[in-house]
Amino acid sequence: MSINIQEIIKEYQSKIGDTGSTNVQVALLTARIRHLTKHFKTHKKDHHSRRGLLHLVSQRKKLLTYLRGNNKTAYSKLISHLELRK
Repeated sequence: MSINIQEIIKEYQSKIGDTGSTNVQVALLTARIRHLTKHFKTHKKDHHSRRGLLHLVSQRKKLLTYLRGNNKTAYSKLISHLELRK
């Protein structure tokens, strides 16, 4: 399984050419985190990649904290669309 980056960017961009906004970054990180989570179901002892996963989760958390502070409506819409919190 590979991550289709272009589809994710098209779905979450606010305007054409927007690849670095917080929404796009969080969506891409979420896709990578989900991909690595599936990887760990079969490769339980891959501790080097697990360290990378923890870094991605930390980076996503920082971006979500920033988004929550600056734009609460975009934050709540993104959280519900990505199904991150219940």
